[in-house]
Amino acid sequence: MSKQTADEQNSLNILDDLIAIAQRKGAEAADAVRIQGTSVNVSVRQGETEEIERSEAHDLGLRVFIGKQQAFVSSNDTKPEVLEELVDRALAMARNMPEDEFCGLADPAFLAKKMLDLDLYDDTSLSPDELVAIANEAEEAALGVEGVTNSEGGGASTGSASIALATSGGFRGAYSSSSFSVSASVIAGEGQGMERDYDYDSRHFYADVRSPSEIGKIAGERAVKLLNPRKMPSGQFPVVYSNRVSGSILGHFSGAISGASVARGTSFLKDQMGEQIFNEQINIIDDPHRSRGPASKPFDGEGVSNNRLDLIKGGTLQCWILNSASAKQLGLETNGRATRGTASPPGSGTTNLYMEAGSNSLEEMLADIKSGLYITSLIGFGVNGITGDYSRGASGFWIEDGKIAFPVSELTIAGNLKDMFLNLTPADDLEFRQGTNAPSLRVEGMMVAGT
Repeated sequence: MSKQTADEQNSLNILDDLIAIAQRKGAEAADAVRIQGTSVNVSVRQGETEEIERSEAHDLGLRVFIGKQQAFVSSNDTKPEVLEELVDRALAMARNMPEDEFCGLADPAFLAKKMLDLDLYDDTSLSPDELVAIANEAEEAALGVEGVTNSEGGGASTGSASIALATSGGFRGAYSSSSFSVSASVIAGEGQGMERDYDYDSRHFYADVRSPSEIGKIAGERAVKLLNPRKMPSGQFPVVYSNRVSGSILGHFSGAISGASVARGTSFLKDQMGEQIFNEQINIIDDPHRSRGPASKPFDGEGVSNNRLDLIKGGTLQCWILNSASAKQLGLETNGRATRGTASPPGSGTTNLYMEAGSNSLEEMLADIKSGLYITSLIGFGVNGITGDYSRGASGFWIEDGKIAFPVSELTIAGNLKDMFLNLTPADDLEFRQGTNAPSLRVEGMMVAGT
């Protein structure tokens, strides 16, 4: 169980006061959120410090209900007189808003009862000088790779955030997290033949971050490998998404099963509940309770319990991503996927979303490809959420006779997400580095347009 810090308890006390004022002045129900954060970011280039930036955020949001009318206000000031004014403004706005039959607080039966400790906070303190040294180490390692000719810089950052939520329906909860990141971006080649690439890592715990020298070395090696790319003719080929970019496929999937999109009828998967949309080996999971997970949280943006969801099991679609409002629209129950800011109604979204790894290595996945494309970078966002039509710019490497052969660029890949999902095979190289992760993915029969 997670124990509240003094700062978290102070935030909850402020929220309790705000809700009490709102109810005293006529709100039938209310909830409030406070988000606080600090960060220090440094960047270096060619061994010189370019920027040291420190930022702080203290944002407070209030939502009030009068019948089926609701309004949202926010502030970064917690003085008592400001809270009074905030409530007055919110109530005045609510009385002039149109009714929304689906608005309201989450059902008390679904509220989280336990505050799980997900191990998200590391109290390691790094000074700006230490961050500069880390960034320099990453850049030096990148510049040390043969073929690297210039640098776009190294970076390092540290930060912390806390989120507190309280509702008039009886929920009170808060949690804190920390973050540490290191990056490097460099250029290889000369003149018109220059190519750039990067590497980075970001974790809750400093000890979990890969070493700056490793990050820099990988950035440099990636840039060099891209030198002298070729243009390719158009055709239909197998396409393999590296695990650097494969999470984007899951991003399109999660957008299509958002309860709000389904309720509006604007999703190409709106009629696919219970249908097989991936092959039967595919399982896709959203797990908010992964220890030290990049997007872990002990409760959702409405205070609802947020357990693991099997979104795809054996290739079959199991559920939508729902908050209370979208669940009501669809005649369902929320599954704890509300997201929350300080100045808008709750949305819905995933947490630690991932596709389970397959059984074959990347090398085995490539072995029978006579000609195909291995993607390491995607450009643009040409996806139609209503039809599933997909078209994006891509670069990476050409596959010949089962091996990665040479770099390619200025290609466009196209297909339809329904077909892509059904013709998708995962490798065994799943890594948990971001909020959305997938192993390398092979997709059969995509259109690849070159010169």
